[in-house]
Amino acid sequence: MGQSSPEKLILVNREPDGIATITINRPGSLNSLTRPMIVDLAQAFKALGRDDSVRVIILSGSGRAFCSGVDLTAAEQVFKGDVKDPEADPVFQMEHCPKPIIGAINGFAVTAGFEISLACDILVVAKGAKFMDTHARFGIFPSWGLSQKLPRVIGPNKAREVSLTATPLTAEQAEKLGFVNYVVEESELLKKARQIAGAIVKNNQDLVIRYKSVINDGLKLDLHHALALEKERAHKFYDGMTTEQFKKMQEFIAGRSSKKPSSKL
Repeated sequence: MGQSSPEKLILVNREPDGIATITINRPGSLNSLTRPMIVDLAQAFKALGRDDSVRVIILSGSGRAFCSGVDLTAAEQVFKGDVKDPEADPVFQMEHCPKPIIGAINGFAVTAGFEISLACDILVVAKGAKFMDTHARFGIFPSWGLSQKLPRVIGPNKAREVSLTATPLTAEQAEKLGFVNYVVEESELLKKARQIAGAIVKNNQDLVIRYKSVINDGLKLDLHHALALEKERAHKFYDGMTTEQFKKMQEFIAGRSSKKPSSKL
């Protein structure tokens, strides 16, 4: 992180309630990413992932866009040589981050911005936001997952259209295709992201981390192997629990049901 730019272009804020925020903060250039910003973004996810006081991460962009991609004035510096360096790869660090990541997307999420969006666990998007893949337009080969993740999320035909034509996918289309969780007014964007984060923070932290991991790891497998993975991890989890822990769990459930008799939880 030694090569950070003097003004903070990646802002990290840890809040007392267990929510951390990362903001891409170069609004004058529509949050296009320079090489130092890419490194800082990767390192921010790595650090927050390891910080026990952080339970959920909200990622957003300041100004009119979420992220308009890599700053192409530094294209060679960005694309050559370090494509394989996980320390400088924000998408790699996001995929290996144990904490849930909520993307709050406004304006444009273009190419690298689109790939960063795809690495979030939950997406809240402002009305009028657009996702765009310009790899084919500029002759750049994807390396942060767009060619493989998008077809799996929105279906291969739609993904081919989005990537081969380089035309925008609107917030509303993205919601219809199951890529986006919510489309809200821009003024409500961070409020909605925080509402979801707050609901996650209320739950059992250990189980939230295990649950995110089993969903995300299982998605890389076919259903047969994914179900086996769930069984194996469940077995390990219950095997490691003491009688005391089972008792605590039962007391917790009993305490909840006495408060809310109608609740299924």
